[in-house]
Amino acid sequence: MAPLARTATRLHPRPGAPTVHDSSVGGPLLWPADEPWPYCDERHDSRASLRINAPDDIRLLRRNRAAAAERLRLDPEAPEWAPEELETLQRIKAGRPWFDGPIPLLPVAQLYARDIPFPRPSGADLLQILWCPFDHSMAHPRTALFWRSSATVTDVLDAPPEPPIVQDGHYLPEPCLFSPEQVTEFPNPLELDKELRDQQDDRSRWETIDPAQYNAYAYDPGELYLNNLSTAPGWKAGGWTRWSPTDPVDRSCPECGTPAVPLLTIASAEWDGGSGTWIAEEERTTPAPPPLGAQDGNFTLIDITGGNNLQLHVCPASPGHPHIALLQ
Repeated sequence: MAPLARTATRLHPRPGAPTVHDSSVGGPLLWPADEPWPYCDERHDSRASLRINAPDDIRLLRRNRAAAAERLRLDPEAPEWAPEELETLQRIKAGRPWFDGPIPLLPVAQLYARDIPFPRPSGADLLQILWCPFDHSMAHPRTALFWRSSATVTDVLDAPPEPPIVQDGHYLPEPCLFSPEQVTEFPNPLELDKELRDQQDDRSRWETIDPAQYNAYAYDPGELYLNNLSTAPGWKAGGWTRWSPTDPVDRSCPECGTPAVPLLTIASAEWDGGSGTWIAEEERTTPAPPPLGAQDGNFTLIDITGGNNLQLHVCPASPGHPHIALLQ
């Protein structure tokens, strides 16, 4: 397996107040003031969500929910909602009128190469990812990638346009800073040849590892590999592709045919029930509950179509070629 090892950078988003000079999720971008902001001009389905809200509605609702949770934590007998919060909740539940024009893209992530390694064209040290906050093909948001040299951006756009409406609050990331961690991971079992899969099924090959880990998987070493050594969960740059229970699909660059490599995985959660060994050390050792707004390990409040991952791939021969988005 050693030749198949890859280094991935787990990003560990945590709530914060990023600036344009930070690597972040949902933070402000180092966007040139003289460069047009990208829009999505495709048609959007007004029936895709039961309620349409503006980004500010969603932010206000999150603040009110956090305030209510903190109030109940301090006083379990306190009312769940203050009168003004209840009024706001009812107004937001009524939704916004439909908007049928081009939609400004939302900032999703910004990566500086000094913080996080990623494939990039020569001279670029900054990657910016934006998306349209509506479902498109394969029920995932349409994404746009921009590589640039941060040193060339001297005049920053102060107030980029925001979408007047979004399909769902899960498409509006909560501003987060990264706590990068480099890990070694191996391919999904579906990408291994038959010889390696047969070797994995040989239980005698696993008996020298930590008994506490091995005993839980003694009759299914394939699950031990999948959950502990294969693709890491959560937000990450690089590494291997996390596949769903279906077979891997072709990821050749549509421009030149070169096999594409993972660039960024945008995940709905940091871990799940089958990936406990990947839990970040701070969650493993701190008995306190996760920060407000963090649910089931999801700190960024993104939920890609029911808990899936949106994985962006690029051509290693030329990262500027069209990227490939896979929903798994």
